[in-house]
Amino acid sequence: MRVLLVEDERRLAEAVRHGLAAEGFNVDWADNGVDGLWKAKEQQYDVVVLDIMLPGLNGYKVCEGMRAAGIWTPVLMLTAKDGEYDQADAFDLGADDYLIKPFSFIVLVARLRALVRRGAPERPVALSVGDLSLDPVRHRVDRGGTQIALTPREFGLLEFLMRHPDEVVTKTQIVDAVWDAAFEGDHNVVEVYIGYLRKKIDQPFGRTSIRTVRGVGYRLVGRE
Repeated sequence: MRVLLVEDERRLAEAVRHGLAAEGFNVDWADNGVDGLWKAKEQQYDVVVLDIMLPGLNGYKVCEGMRAAGIWTPVLMLTAKDGEYDQADAFDLGADDYLIKPFSFIVLVARLRALVRRGAPERPVALSVGDLSLDPVRHRVDRGGTQIALTPREFGLLEFLMRHPDEVVTKTQIVDAVWDAAFEGDHNVVEVYIGYLRKKIDQPFGRTSIRTVRGVGYRLVGRE
């Protein structure tokens, strides 16, 4: 099994390389994001272990660049960044798993084997609702041909709504799908992000495609 390890901490990288080699993995190493992305594009790997804080390109950009190039090799983010938004951003950009430093090597091996067994996911299909389109691969949203810039959280929320067009979805369903699984905050945060989305995908275009269903949740409509 071939592993690409993208990690700039030499001691950690060497320890992981030797440990994985002892477990039967063939490990290729890059110590910066630029080389890591190049290797991921030019060679075939079964899984990629990717740090976030990297010189050249950070791990988010490497993962995003892989997915934009149509490379669906499973990615495990290995990082000291343990905030829920950091994890959510990683998943939004196409990561498959996330392990926080310091970590158990036994757990790392188990997760890598699980990702290899699962294999590369299928390429996501672009979504469209009315004249609104969302491309998960390029992480791009357009309305009537006009590109709209969204944050990773806004993008995840819109993607969820677009996967359930003309359906009423509750705040709980949205939080479960878009926020981190361990999120324990107020579900009213959904209202805040719905407001952000409306200001970007509706108001500039004179639309009201995100409807509030009082007492229940929200619905994205394709035709108004």
